[in-house]
Amino acid sequence: MSSQAQTALLIAAHGSTVNPDSSAPTLAHAAEIRRRKVFAQVECAFWKEEPSLRDALFLFDPEPIRQVCVVPNFISEGYFTQTVIPRELELNGRITQRTSGQLWKYCQPVGNHPMMTELLLKRARQIAPDVDPAKTTLLIVAHGTDLNENSALAAKREAEKIRAREKFAQVLNVYMEEPPRVSDWRKLTGTRNVVVVPFFISDGLHSYEDIPRLIGLKEKPSPDGSSSRGIFRGNPYRIDGRALFYASSIGTDPGVADIIIEQALNA
Repeated sequence: MSSQAQTALLIAAHGSTVNPDSSAPTLAHAAEIRRRKVFAQVECAFWKEEPSLRDALFLFDPEPIRQVCVVPNFISEGYFTQTVIPRELELNGRITQRTSGQLWKYCQPVGNHPMMTELLLKRARQIAPDVDPAKTTLLIVAHGTDLNENSALAAKREAEKIRAREKFAQVLNVYMEEPPRVSDWRKLTGTRNVVVVPFFISDGLHSYEDIPRLIGLKEKPSPDGSSSRGIFRGNPYRIDGRALFYASSIGTDPGVADIIIEQALNA
């Protein structure tokens, strides 16, 4: 891709004050995009970390940078993409012109891109390369909440798209906090092999602890005695005669950098 000489990219993400892994994928994707020299400038801003979303208003000099593409690093449309980010960045629609003449283009979140389906399939192959998909269930796990139904709908959409390809014996969208619940996976699935992919932007409490607890996984100790990423090293887990493969969150896949670029260039 050729460089966008007067265009900057801003990746807007949630971040966390307690979990440093929350922002790690966003920062890694930004570094990769900088390396490719697609845009004149690439920055990140967060709701719960520095630099803040409000700080992002001052990151781009309007003289060399004539337009800024804002890509939300979120799985779905919802409260943050529809309310928080536009409010903090003072956006008034898909295109906002600043008093300096600089144009800000508000793009679709990464989870809306069709390439997300391919990343889910790739992640499933990576963690269970030797199993026959025709004898395997794929579980796409989202949070699920009464506050924002879009998160649940995004997981349902991806499950339906993968199910239509007829590669897996079963493809189910399941949730932490609403039916169908990931904790009921034994009743929901009928195959000996089960692949679980968290449909989240980053790894954190949900992928390290909550989902493993709900599905009955016991983590293998980390060499340094910590208790975070060890949960991803135990594949396959043997539970009730089943082989269960557990992946890290889909947003950690390096391919998300390609999606971010696509969303920006398609704005």
